[in-house]
Amino acid sequence: MALLYKADPVRGQHWQTLFAEHAPDIAWRAWPDIGNPHEIEYLAAWQAPEDVAQLLPNLKVLFALSAGVDQLDLGRLPPDLPVVRLLDPGITRGMCEYASWAVLSLHRDMLRYRQQQMARCWQAHALQPAVSRRIGVMGLGAQAQQILATLAPLGFGLSGWARSAHRVAGVACYAGDAQLATFLSRCDILLCVLPLTEQTQGILDRRLFAQLPRGAAVINMGRGGHLVEEDLLEALASGQLSGAVLDVLQEEPARADHPFWGHPQVVLTPHIAAMTQPGSAFAGLLENIRRFERGERMVGVVDRGRGY
Repeated sequence: MALLYKADPVRGQHWQTLFAEHAPDIAWRAWPDIGNPHEIEYLAAWQAPEDVAQLLPNLKVLFALSAGVDQLDLGRLPPDLPVVRLLDPGITRGMCEYASWAVLSLHRDMLRYRQQQMARCWQAHALQPAVSRRIGVMGLGAQAQQILATLAPLGFGLSGWARSAHRVAGVACYAGDAQLATFLSRCDILLCVLPLTEQTQGILDRRLFAQLPRGAAVINMGRGGHLVEEDLLEALASGQLSGAVLDVLQEEPARADHPFWGHPQVVLTPHIAAMTQPGSAFAGLLENIRRFERGERMVGVVDRGRGY
């Protein structure tokens, strides 16, 4: 029995050490040195190799080394192959940290103060208390709920929206297309942590921005495919939006002439809101392997129909 790892080789060395110490019965293979392909029963990867069924004929489970699986072409994978998301508490902590920083940066007008610093301008502006600032989160999964719980003690008015109905203590929850406009009308800062699916592709567009209060700001921590970048630039230029914090783009890395690089109303970070950490993710991955071996249901199995 062997596990094939296909992702960042530096972190792969950490993964290998953990498997050697805690699961010596599982042979470790690192792409592209797969050894005997018939021995590989588990694949841990960011992206699966092409023709995975032919390459790994005895593969039993694909573990995606990410919280989402939109980077995988699920249609090209064997239909009976379980695909399992990585449930890493370190990712959730990182997302909460990033969301707090981004929300507070926009709330405290740091984009404007950064511009003033570059212009050597010393000027204070009126401070809006958190209790009068409304934060809306698109997506109400486990990570989104942790983000909302992290923001709650700061005093913001909190709301959330998802495709299906949720109940979250202290959060005004909205669901589906019928309640989207109402939700958006109550968001001074909109934060997107939706999974990327056919339904959410391009959801952050001109039509959505127009339904936000004038001068609202946007944070995208989901995927680059959620955002129509040209529509964001238009909304910033018109004043409909006052700023944006973006951790993801449609194409990464951003090309040298991308307009976001030097845009005074955009903070751009290189997809670093959260990163998989072997130290915090290993226990969950190994437990799922053991669950599978015992014939038990694994945690984080992807619903192919929903895409997450």
